[in-house]
Amino acid sequence: MIKYATLENEQIKIKTETDSFPPNIIWIDLKNPTFKEKALVEKTFNVELFTTQEREEIESSSKYVEIENEVGINLNFLHAENGNYINEPVSFILKDNFLITQRQQDYKTFTDAVHKIQSVKAKNGIDVFLNILEIRIDFDADLIEDITEQITKISKGLVKDNNLKRDLLLKITAFQESTISIRENIVEKQRILSAILKSKFFPKENHEMIWIMIKDITSLLDHTSFNFERLEFLQNTFLGLVDMEQNRIIKIFTVVTVIFMPPTLIASMYGMNFKFMPELQNVYGYPLAIGLMIISSIGTLLFFRSKKWL
Repeated sequence: MIKYATLENEQIKIKTETDSFPPNIIWIDLKNPTFKEKALVEKTFNVELFTTQEREEIESSSKYVEIENEVGINLNFLHAENGNYINEPVSFILKDNFLITQRQQDYKTFTDAVHKIQSVKAKNGIDVFLNILEIRIDFDADLIEDITEQITKISKGLVKDNNLKRDLLLKITAFQESTISIRENIVEKQRILSAILKSKFFPKENHEMIWIMIKDITSLLDHTSFNFERLEFLQNTFLGLVDMEQNRIIKIFTVVTVIFMPPTLIASMYGMNFKFMPELQNVYGYPLAIGLMIISSIGTLLFFRSKKWL
């Protein structure tokens, strides 16, 4: 699918007709394009779109490519799937005064970008690209804020309810993975913005906006580090509570075992098959043995209590 934005009388118009492209285009958006659509764009604007392999490259050199009159940028956008965040490649090509974007998924970022470039009256493809990037950074901030709220709920639940279920540990691990994915995604944007500052393709009038985005990214990285530290603390707290619970259980079994050791010793002594044992002929021998067992058990229990081991 192809959508494009034109600048007509200082107004942004969004169109979908692809029979021909007007000369005042500032943005072409390719969403899951067909081979025919890609060929049309390449032929009309004399560009070479990124292949699937090029878009999925992880090397830094493949993320930002600049030639004399063209800049190619590959970014990963986080896509939520089954409660997890998955990186999906989104490509940008800046040439002359227009921008070409290529993506496979439907992102709210692009819908918001349409409204924003209309309100700020974007003049060219560079303005469109920087506004998309700014919206995406705001989206990352919302993701971090949402995870922070979830971490706070886990922390309160762990302290209040002493919840030591396996699902809680898995949830903490899942948030750690999400935080790592978000951090990697933000670092990638930081590198792109640093490369843009060094580029002569982007006018100096855009540098102030770029510096603001870099500052926002720096604060987001600090926040992700803080969240990761909180998750590690929660994980260690969870494991510590589990150890304490296990120690408590082992302690109970140990106490029970020790309490029954004296009665067991007495029963063992009078269970020996010796012919001459004084208490065997005593009328009160049996009650005396039972009494000794009870007294020894109670005495051991009182000893543990006096030492505050129970």
